[in-house]
Amino acid sequence: MKVSKALSGISRRDLFRLSGQFGLSSVVLGAGALTGTVTLSSLARAAESTYDKRFAKEAKHTLKLGASGFNARNLLIERAGVLEFARDLEERTEGEIRVEFIGDNQICGQLNCVEKTQLGVVDMYAASTQNSAGGAPYLNVLDYAYMFPSRAAQYHFLYSPASQRILRDPLEKRHGLKFLFSHCELRGLQMGQSFAGKPTVTKLEELFGTKNRVTGTQLGRIAMQLLNLNPVPVAWEETLDGLKQGLIDGAETWASAVAYANMSPVVSQSVDLKFFCGTEHTSMSAKVFDAMEPHLQDAIMESAYLAQVHVQAANEAALIKTVGFSDPQLPGTIFAENNVRPAFLPDDQVKMAEEMCSPEFNPEPWAQWRERLNGWADGIDTYQEIYDVAREIPVDMLPENVEPRRWWRSA
Repeated sequence: MKVSKALSGISRRDLFRLSGQFGLSSVVLGAGALTGTVTLSSLARAAESTYDKRFAKEAKHTLKLGASGFNARNLLIERAGVLEFARDLEERTEGEIRVEFIGDNQICGQLNCVEKTQLGVVDMYAASTQNSAGGAPYLNVLDYAYMFPSRAAQYHFLYSPASQRILRDPLEKRHGLKFLFSHCELRGLQMGQSFAGKPTVTKLEELFGTKNRVTGTQLGRIAMQLLNLNPVPVAWEETLDGLKQGLIDGAETWASAVAYANMSPVVSQSVDLKFFCGTEHTSMSAKVFDAMEPHLQDAIMESAYLAQVHVQAANEAALIKTVGFSDPQLPGTIFAENNVRPAFLPDDQVKMAEEMCSPEFNPEPWAQWRERLNGWADGIDTYQEIYDVAREIPVDMLPENVEPRRWWRSA
């Protein structure tokens, strides 16, 4: 699969050498702009060109962006938009803002990037909202079960001005974070080798009683308990070993996360349960944003908007052409090459799961968290309001057809 293998011919030693010469950010940003098979000489030229452009004049602000496990390779698999955002922001501000991209868990990981942003170790971070919910509990607001019926509904909500009032403003007020943009998928169960010899899952009951990894989201655990999926807290970095050694039957995450994290060799079936958000988002310190000059604040928001539009189109394409999350699968995709079978449950089985675990049909288990989140949002009925916004578009709308909007504007 050509795109995800674009950098496979470059050794770690050569990457480190180029990083020492031009800086890691220039290498990563340069690599992100290349297509096809990348040679050492083409990467060196791209890194040098990027370096020359980025350092043409002295920056007024240098922002550290901690990107958990991301690097130029896996950002071509899960299109989270981080490099596009950084590149556009530098160009849009003509070098007034320089972004220092620090990925591969070098400065922060999925569980602590949020805290390191709050502490000022980094200025921005990219990680899933679910893993970040430990340090910023208001992010649980995205994780009510079956609140979003589709990826299109997720994008529609993030573009909506309602997201400013329901998600972004309370997050900033309570946790000091400015939510910029996010990739959108819906979580399912990624089953390990114990399901390799079993038929492709078609019924919900085939998953009952399995033991599955859960992220840092408290609301995700409620849904899994109600679905009899035995949630086990396992750090993202340890999930691969857990699946490989059979310590867990599966993991709740989304398809492109399996592909980018090199979990495909130990995953046999990717069950599209669609039961709550998988949102790999980028946020920044509100304190850092507020200290910026007004024209630079505008630039950050416009670059975030461009990144959101990019992600919406690019990740939808990558799911089919790079990951292989489709039926039938395209040959040469990551899932096809690793014998990962997508299991798209029939509508009646998804409806059964919704009736078992969603606040719409089973409100009591959610009541305490719902009250807590509503209080943090100054009395907004968070579940109902997001639920309603998510259903403003047809349920069968394609995600790439959702109209982009500048959410921070009222109209």
